[in-house]
Amino acid sequence: MLDASVVTGGVIQTLTGLLVSTGFLLTLFVGFLVVAGFSKFRKINRSSLVHRNLVDRMNNQDGSVEYLPPDAPRGGVDQLRTPELLEQSGNSDS
Repeated sequence: MLDASVVTGGVIQTLTGLLVSTGFLLTLFVGFLVVAGFSKFRKINRSSLVHRNLVDRMNNQDGSVEYLPPDAPRGGVDQLRTPELLEQSGNSDS
């Protein structure tokens, strides 16, 4: 006893419900992202717990980076001759 008008009405109501719920969730998510994005606009200083980028935490006021000179001691750089790998391979040649 299913008429075409009953099936059509059910399909229209189902699609309307899906569209309304999808629109509601999309509005909710976009609204949350907009509100959460406003926290980026507050003033951030060195003592703040929130940092937008590394410039906020740098030592100099102008945000410049101090690079190491080429002859600065950095320790061993031969990553293939670590004690763990030498122990695993069974030879202790240096």
